[in-house]
Amino acid sequence: MKDTRLAQSLGLGSVVLFGLAYLTPMIVLGTWGPMASTSHGTAATAYLVAALAVLLTAASYGVMSRLYPVAGSAYTYVRRSLNGHLGFLVGWAILLDYFFLPMVIWLIGSAYLVSAFPAIPSWVWLLGFIGLTTLINVRGIAVAEKVNLALMVLQFGVLALFIVLALSHVASSGGALISATPFTGRGVPLSASIAGAALAAYSFLGFDAVSTLTEETRDARRTMPRAILIIALLGGVIFCVTAYVAQLAHPGFDFESLDAAAFEIAHDVGGDWFVTLFVATLVASQFAAGLAAQASVGRLLYAMGRDGVLPARIFGTLHPRFRTPALNLVLVGAVGLAALALDVTTSTSFINFGAFLAFTLVNVSVIALYRRGHPGVKSPIFGLVVPILAALADLYLLINLDEAARILGLVWLGLGVIYLGFLTGGFRRSPPEMEFTE
Repeated sequence: MKDTRLAQSLGLGSVVLFGLAYLTPMIVLGTWGPMASTSHGTAATAYLVAALAVLLTAASYGVMSRLYPVAGSAYTYVRRSLNGHLGFLVGWAILLDYFFLPMVIWLIGSAYLVSAFPAIPSWVWLLGFIGLTTLINVRGIAVAEKVNLALMVLQFGVLALFIVLALSHVASSGGALISATPFTGRGVPLSASIAGAALAAYSFLGFDAVSTLTEETRDARRTMPRAILIIALLGGVIFCVTAYVAQLAHPGFDFESLDAAAFEIAHDVGGDWFVTLFVATLVASQFAAGLAAQASVGRLLYAMGRDGVLPARIFGTLHPRFRTPALNLVLVGAVGLAALALDVTTSTSFINFGAFLAFTLVNVSVIALYRRGHPGVKSPIFGLVVPILAALADLYLLINLDEAARILGLVWLGLGVIYLGFLTGGFRRSPPEMEFTE
């Protein structure tokens, strides 16, 4: 019988590390221009609202990852607790986000390098990102784990240095270190902050993506729920504190260039030497995030291929030596080449559609299990109250996404419905499913 099991090598610390790498704490500064502009200078409130919605949803992911410790994330949870058709559509929807997320990460990293070395074309950096990341991930999760550890230490160090320098800059300029301005702006309507929150949620996507590593995690029923909550909580604290400090150092949202907004602030608070360190670290953080993002989408494709929802001969196979979904990882790298024809603003505008849809249905899944009296969901707080609040918050943020994001997401979802109809003989039978090794 063919072995379809992924090698179990990850503990709690490793999973949290991958989640934080996926979140990329430095991304709060790397995307600072669009964030500050969208929220009209209330980025701290935007991140706080997004963090609250994500923490509520993280509780539901924790419940589901404990009950179903297998690869596939929201796709698996929904199909197991609701039905196969909805599970497929959730998997289809988040494929859009997962496919685009590595591409966006590589594109942002390339943009940073172009700003530092304008004589070298962006496609050179992009190919370098894709090639090296794919090679490391094909070799296995343990190799990627070691690379991530070194890059995350550097990233946290520079982020802490930025906060110290920014606070010193504010104090030396006679500004107040405690202020409501980063949260309220100057007469900024709440709708602007909510629009910013819908964009800020992009920064949190790694908290749910680590559930795709469940089958490679030791004692997954205990480890994964704890890891998901820790990642969401740490991410929320990091993003909110950094946004507050950055907004203090540069109130408002006026910059010479939105794409280079973080460099402006870095130069203001630390000078040329800090800008150099800052750019280098942003590039390193994007590399770490690319590793985690590509690893997760590769495993989602593997879960769907192993079920036969996608062609199993392509998507449901593992490399005979490294025990990794190598073909899927190469495919993700190939899709990343689309970044050659896109810019950062366009590509990031539709990342969150599938995520919010998946978040909502994971919360609905918990509610459904609670109402059925499932023995693993007994608490009315975490089985009913929390997932209802989380689902409402996720739907509200989904509605407040950019119009282009909603349109593209609905078109992609429509294509998924058509494919599902073909796959199931006009919806007369369930999508194919196989028994997972748990």
